[in-house]
Amino acid sequence: MNNKPAAPPPGRAGNALLFARNFFRHPRMLGSIVPSSRFLIKQLLEPINFGRARVIVEYGPGSGVITAELLRHMRSDAVLIAIEMNPDFVSYLSSAFTDKRLRVIEGSAVSVDEILRRCGHMRADYIISGIPFSTIPAPLRERILNKTRDMLEPSGAFLVYQFSTRVLRDLKRTFGYVVRRFEPLNVLPAHLFICQPFTA
Repeated sequence: MNNKPAAPPPGRAGNALLFARNFFRHPRMLGSIVPSSRFLIKQLLEPINFGRARVIVEYGPGSGVITAELLRHMRSDAVLIAIEMNPDFVSYLSSAFTDKRLRVIEGSAVSVDEILRRCGHMRADYIISGIPFSTIPAPLRERILNKTRDMLEPSGAFLVYQFSTRVLRDLKRTFGYVVRRFEPLNVLPAHLFICQPFTA
């Protein structure tokens, strides 16, 4: 297992500034004005079995704080596909990380099936998301969740953090198994959901 990222994670000050600037430009695309706390990241990634995970997808990596932690723990032969709509974040991630396990793709989570195939994979072991589902129109949200479920390995998991519980009903309708957690030590306090395609 690789415990060090190939490139150092983005600096805190520059990271927060980039994140805040883009929050004011695109408030509906970002759920918070600051990046996720280390407490949130630790709890969000806790369910991942890094020893077996070969393909991980991250929706909306932003300035890369979760990306850096994923790379720190991933296998040397694993791949992380980061799907980001904001071209500022795409440019930043591409220059901040030199780890060859990372593929930064400018696009939407609704295209996860096409993006996986383009990267040479049929399914993912884990998909992580912090995109604000409550601001996404219902038909598009449903398409993203359905495609996410279909792109997971049978034993895989969709790991979600949100700043409200509005998406919980959709998650329960789409996935056979949903566990809810809460992390107060974050700005804003976050709700976490562990979702699997069916009950084991």
